[in-house]
Amino acid sequence: MCTVCGCSEGEVKIEGGHEHHHDHSHDHAHGHDHHYGKGPAHAHAPGLSQARMVQIETDILAKNNEYASANRVEFAKREVLALNLVSSPGSGKTTLLTRSIEDMKGETPIAVIEGDQQTANDAERIRETGVPAIQVNTGKGCHLDGHMVGHALEHLEIADGVLFIENVGNLVCPAGFDLGEAHKVVILSVTEGEDKPIKYPDMFFAADLMLLTKTDLLPYLDFDVEKCMEYARRVNPKIRILQLSAKSGEGLSDWYSWIKASQMMNKIGS
Repeated sequence: MCTVCGCSEGEVKIEGGHEHHHDHSHDHAHGHDHHYGKGPAHAHAPGLSQARMVQIETDILAKNNEYASANRVEFAKREVLALNLVSSPGSGKTTLLTRSIEDMKGETPIAVIEGDQQTANDAERIRETGVPAIQVNTGKGCHLDGHMVGHALEHLEIADGVLFIENVGNLVCPAGFDLGEAHKVVILSVTEGEDKPIKYPDMFFAADLMLLTKTDLLPYLDFDVEKCMEYARRVNPKIRILQLSAKSGEGLSDWYSWIKASQMMNKIGS
């Protein structure tokens, strides 16, 4: 598992700032882009016993959970609904996000934290909609963690609104890292295999909502929607599933209604 590979360590570079080591014990200068994990990746752990690897993993996740808990307190203080958007690369997360922002930004304050290994391309797309976005570059890292999100949050003035956290494209590692979010939202496009939920069960088990996207392409694809939904519910009987298309607009009203209902529940809970 990536928790033992060191992918959450390395150097941090903040746009307009400087590089320094990501050791969980420093303050960050203000800026827009954070760059994490530029150190060497270690996919394996030669010389470590299984027991030692389990202990390292446990320690890393416990530390992450401390940061996630602090984020959750901050979200509650600001009355912010934080949604962790997770998917494979190419599922249409950013396209859906920009369409959602354009449709919703007049109704509620919105901000975005963008996670990618490199570039600020997605954050720049988000900023073109007129809402604030912080880019977090993970370098060798394959996911966002609670520490990264906490520092990014320091640069956002969002309150009484929605914070979208677009995680690194990856259906494995983000499942194990709590960011303090209210909900994980897993996005699966119909251009992918309908068996993704049973291939990557941890992610679909961790998610409260599955968005089946690019449904406008269904007439041109051999994709079994019913089988895909059955697989998702086999992994997670409680998961809610919405079908939509950011291009045609189909199903978007249900997505927006879910967000609004989650905002209300979030306020009641906080």
